[in-house]
Amino acid sequence: MADKPITAIDYLAQPAKHPPKAVCAVFGDDLFLRRQALLCLRSAVLGDDDGDFSLSTFDGRAALFRDVHEVLSTVAMFGGDRRLAVVEEADEFVRRYRPQLEDYVARPSRSGVLALDVDALPSNTRLYKSIAAEGLLIDCGTPPPAKLAKWLVQWAKQHHCAELSQAGAELLVELVEPKLGLLDQELAKLALLAGDDRRIAVESIRRSVGGWRAKTTWEMLDAALDGHLPEAMTQLDRLLASGEQPIGLLGQISASLRRLAAATRLVIQAESAGRRPNVRQSLEQAGVRSFVLQKTEGQLRRLGRRRGEQLYRWLLQADLDLKGDSAMPARLVLERLIVRLAEKKAPGREPAR
Repeated sequence: MADKPITAIDYLAQPAKHPPKAVCAVFGDDLFLRRQALLCLRSAVLGDDDGDFSLSTFDGRAALFRDVHEVLSTVAMFGGDRRLAVVEEADEFVRRYRPQLEDYVARPSRSGVLALDVDALPSNTRLYKSIAAEGLLIDCGTPPPAKLAKWLVQWAKQHHCAELSQAGAELLVELVEPKLGLLDQELAKLALLAGDDRRIAVESIRRSVGGWRAKTTWEMLDAALDGHLPEAMTQLDRLLASGEQPIGLLGQISASLRRLAAATRLVIQAESAGRRPNVRQSLEQAGVRSFVLQKTEGQLRRLGRRRGEQLYRWLLQADLDLKGDSAMPARLVLERLIVRLAEKKAPGREPAR
């Protein structure tokens, strides 16, 4: 039975537990993870002494299978008895030589290790199943936010000699686009700013990460949820004038609004079950971080149940409108959402739709 692929995060944490096989495939949408996984494979196969003599790198868009096979079948004169052939951007290479690669996985050379670096490797293909059974598959897809935050804590310690709290990691994931290369860059900057104790404070993350654009985005959302419509519109003006794209701004604020929507549903479910709802507990269950819990509770109470119930629909409508379902200018789509968030709660009537 074929083995499941190992995630890149698990592989990088303990590469010795997963020794390289004759054929290894590194695949997924995160280029940083793929690069780090290939570096680990190189170290495991070639070590640190004269490894370059035994390394051959090929451009998958132009490489010929016979050239790669020749390298794998030839014992290196220097740097150990194994050779490593890395085929970069190998999607086209895999498409052109799939039958040869399938045969090679079944009967690989003993003197070389083949590493395929691909964007995608469908799990329903014979090649995927063969490598899963006989080789090593490393999944470099972007991990979910919860796992990403845990990884950041470990990565900060291992590679930046800095201490990052779970709350700090969760804030980083919220502020930065979920690309590990960008997160690593922010960690490197924060580690340099840390004091002698090498601790990365949450306040330092708030102050330093994402620049004024990230700060302004959250200020815009906070102003809207607090009922300060003119201030929210001013921040929107700044962001759009700086070149921010409306669809990107919607993406940045959607996660926070979805947590408010989820908390509203939990409150309603508790009431339907005859239990007294706990707003703060509902927010925690919805994923609101502890350091913004008090502020978010006030915002949810101001938003009210009926508008909280409509948040999912409003976000979906805004997303579809920005992607072409409406002739309304993109700016007006965002303004309509901000107005809905900022208007006063009016007991006894439905909010404007």
